Amino acid sequence: MPMQATRNESGTLVDVIDRVLDKGLVINADICVSVAGVELLGIKVRAALASFETAAKYGLEFPSGTNYETAAWKEAMVGKEECPQCGKKVSAEELMNEGCPWCGWISAKAKRAKEMKEVLAE
Repeated sequence: MPMQATRNESGTLVDVIDRVLDKGLVINADICVSVAGVELLGIKVRAALASFETAAKYGLEFPSGTNYETAAWKEAMVGKEECPQCGKKVSAEELMNEGCPWCGWISAKAKRAKEMKEVLAE
């Protein structure tokens, strides 16, 4: 989804960086120098700027030798969803089964499970 800038929105540098890292930014450029229809020089450039989480989500390749077994990589590979109440990203499984640890929002599935536990405990 391309980002579109509008003049009505005001944002700080932090907002811009947060948005770029969240959505990602890709620059693709093909440069060709030719004389009389003969290509003399061809350059292809592809640059990507994104958070590890976004890059992993879209399957961008990382340099060889990257250790994917670190805690940060494992966390980046976990599917995350935005909490409907506070907007913070939480793992989808935790959000659906337990609720949001940030604001306390509880999903309908978690509410039913809690009610079932209380019924069984009686």
